Amino acid sequence: MSYQSLKDECLAANLALPRTGLVDLTFGNVSVADPQRRVFAIKPSGVDYDELRADDMVVLDYEGNLIEGSLRPSSDTATHRCLFLNFPGIRSVVHTHSRNAVAFAQAGIDLPCLGTTHCDYFHGPVPVTRVMTPAEVGGDYEWETGKVIVERFAGADPSHVPAVLVRNHGPFVWGPSGAKAVETAQALEIIADMALKTLALKPSAIPAPSHLLDKHFFRKHGPAAYYGQL
Repeated sequence: MSYQSLKDECLAANLALPRTGLVDLTFGNVSVADPQRRVFAIKPSGVDYDELRADDMVVLDYEGNLIEGSLRPSSDTATHRCLFLNFPGIRSVVHTHSRNAVAFAQAGIDLPCLGTTHCDYFHGPVPVTRVMTPAEVGGDYEWETGKVIVERFAGADPSHVPAVLVRNHGPFVWGPSGAKAVETAQALEIIADMALKTLALKPSAIPAPSHLLDKHFFRKHGPAAYYGQL
């Protein structure tokens, strides 16, 4: 069974990260899944982006078993796997340490929805997770990170807010393809930069009103969307 197209898509998404300025050094990874076959490809751990090739991508199944690849997968693999198992419909997960989004994660503050740029991508604030316990950090840390993300989305639709800020860590973003997930990660960083500047100018700035949020989000998402070309 060939996984070439999956590895090609995963490589392209990973190579987009440094081009967008979302990563420093090797601080980032993208996975791309085939939900029907219940497998996903992910960047190998610690490999420089300039050296990445499609055959370097590591393929695993949804149970975490190695299917194909000779390199060690990203250290964040278990977090990606947890999200694929718990958020049906997503095909790609992006993790970065992009600087402005990390600032909100380190401060433990939800990224507020202050304007229409945010509304276009996220139907409300981008949430921050709770602090992980010593047992969670000392145990199966990356899997527990995924569980904390899933916990934070209890009762919420992860397709309406396709990103999270892991407390003291950084953003995880997801989407229907590698390219779309990377685009959303880039949008998240742009929005975080805008929010930091807005709050520096006016700490009491209030969120965008709900009618404006709904208008901008649903004109790009859902059955009534009309933004862009059909």
